[in-house]
Parts: sequence; structure tokens; C-alpha cells
Amino acid sequence: MSKLEQLLEGVEVEWKTLGEFADYEQPTSYLVESNNYNDYFLTPVLTAGKTFILGYTDETKGIYKASINPVIIFDDFTTANKWVDFDFKAKSSAMKMIKSKDESKALLKYIFYWLNTLPSGLVDGDHKRQWISNYSLKLFPIPSPDNPKKSLEIQKEIVRILDTFTELTAELTAELTAELTARKKQYNYYREQLLSFEDGEVEWKTLGEVGEIKRGIAFTKSQAVFGKFPVVANASEPISFHNEFNRNGEFIVVARSGANAGLISYWNAELFLTDAFSIHPNDSVLNTKFAFYFLKKHQLEIHLMKRGSGVPHVRASDFEIYKIPVPSLEEQERIVSILDKFNILTTSISEGLPKEIELRKKQYEYYRDLLLTFPKSSEL
Repeated sequence: MSKLEQLLEGVEVEWKTLGEFADYEQPTSYLVESNNYNDYFLTPVLTAGKTFILGYTDETKGIYKASINPVIIFDDFTTANKWVDFDFKAKSSAMKMIKSKDESKALLKYIFYWLNTLPSGLVDGDHKRQWISNYSLKLFPIPSPDNPKKSLEIQKEIVRILDTFTELTAELTAELTAELTARKKQYNYYREQLLSFEDGEVEWKTLGEVGEIKRGIAFTKSQAVFGKFPVVANASEPISFHNEFNRNGEFIVVARSGANAGLISYWNAELFLTDAFSIHPNDSVLNTKFAFYFLKKHQLEIHLMKRGSGVPHVRASDFEIYKIPVPSLEEQERIVSILDKFNILTTSISEGLPKEIELRKKQYEYYRDLLLTFPKSSEL
């Protein structure tokens, strides 16, 4: 930062429209013809959206050589953009290829980093092409406009810092992602080991023997009188809130119908249960969290219990006879303690690795915005 401050000391910044420094090319000459994608082929097919690489093609003609002349690919409707420095073919003409008009005045990589400090400004229902009507008119900062050599030095230094930061962030994110993947595998391994029992090792009982199954109450959103109690149906997230509750304490919810039929979720709260049913283990025999982890381990099997040719559904009566292992309460608590720790590590945004990945992303964005914040003309 001190070196950058030295570069910027006393430097004037001129704001001009981005269209004066960057132009676009339609990817018409580089559009892929075949939909036969295969990971064994060499040339990526790009879209400017979140998917980015749609697949790989074996076409050898009409390939854009971004390894020689990098470009920014820009989705003209969503404003999503990517820096591309490898050869590719394009999927759609809705994707524009942004280039610098003169690299001696404005580096394309500098333009790319600056673009990503901007809010999209998209308006719902607005389907106009964004580059010509919006982005080409954005005011763009050129440091030291009267000294092209100095201007390029500043731009290159900003790009160098952000390239380094991008690389470090990518490496750290990759390490954290690999760590998270390893922890998930470890969690699945221990869950499999801890919740697998040999014949005769433990007693098996039906859920109806060791607990009570209660059906939810028919209810629509329009019937809700707004209050603090979540209304839960065929998903683990509330569909609305109500001023009454019909479940409280610790229990398991099973979604009854629809695409999520059979979805298992754990609750320890006051809520209003509607198109679902709840399982309430007898806590003198069966630990609720232990039952939840066992049922979640068999989530795929439970999904296959769906019936009906129209809207699929699972039946509470099938869960009445669903068998579950019942080791000693002490053993159940030990297993729950281990799985709770792994669950927090692998899935909790506030306590686990996913939050660390998100923090690194925010840290990168903070420094990027700091490096690319210049005084407007009115502030000079």
C-alpha cells in the first residue's frame, strides 16, 4: 500500500466515459456449432453467466485466441463478466467480448478489475443490452492522464497487486474447499460407522414403539395471522409466520408431499406444522437427535418411500413401522456428540469453514475497492 501511495501521490485523476477506452466485439465468428460437449475435448465453450464453461468442444475452426489477446467476456443482459486469457469458443451472441481500444492508455486488466467494483444497476423487467445503453457511458478513472507513462505505471501496479491478491485468495479458497470436502468425507465416514450396527448388537424397534407421530394441520398462507411462530410444511425453511404454534420442544419433521416429500429436518423450537408430520421420540428410550441422524443417513431410502401418481407423498403410517436401532441412551448421546461437532464444522456458516471462505472473498473485494477508489472530478 505504501508503494501505491507513492505512485498516486499528487496524481490527478480524470474521469471519462468507459466507451472512450474500451470497445466490444460480437463473438459471431467464434460461435460453437455443435452441442456435442465432452471433457476429453480441448476447447472450452464459454458463456458470460455463472456457468462460465458450458463444456468442451472438438471444433478446430473459429477459435478465439485469448491466450494471445485476452478479453473480458460480458453478458449483455445480466452484466456478469469474466477475465479470459485462454483460447475458447462462445455459445451465444448475447456475450460481448470487451477489449481495450489502446493498451498504452488503459490496460484491459485494469478495466476488468474496475468493472467489478460497480453495482450492476439492473432494473427488474429491463431487457435492454447493457453495454451500449449503460456500461459504455460509465465514468471511468484514468490516473495521471497527462503523463501516459506514469498512468500505465499506476495501472500496472494496481493490476499487479490485485493479480497477486486474486491468486492468493484462489489458493486459500482452494485449500479451504479441499479441507471442507475432506471434513465432509470424514463426517460421512464416521456417521456410517457410528450408525451401522451388526445383527444382535442392539435392539431394533419401530418408531411407533419408541415415539409418537403427529400429523400437521391443514393450513394455507392466507390463514396465517402474522406472529413470531414459523409455519413449516414441505421444506426445512418456514413458509410464513403465525401467531399460534402447535409444536414445541425437540422433534423431527418429515415433509409429507411434493418434490421434498420425505425430507427430514430437526427442530427444537415452537412452530406451526402444516403439510408435514412430526416424530416425537420417547426421551427415556430414544434420543431425538440420534433418531434424526439415523433417519438423515437413510434420507435417500426415505425419499423412495414416496407414493402416488400425481403429487408424490409419504405416509405417517409407513413411519410408524419404520425400524430404528436403540442402543443405550449413553451410547446414543456419545454418537450425537461426535456427529454434532462434525455437523457444525462442515455446515455451519457462522462456525465452520464456509464462513472462512466467505470472509476471504469479502477481504479481496475490500482491497480491490480500496485500490480502485479515486476522487471524482467534483472532489478534486
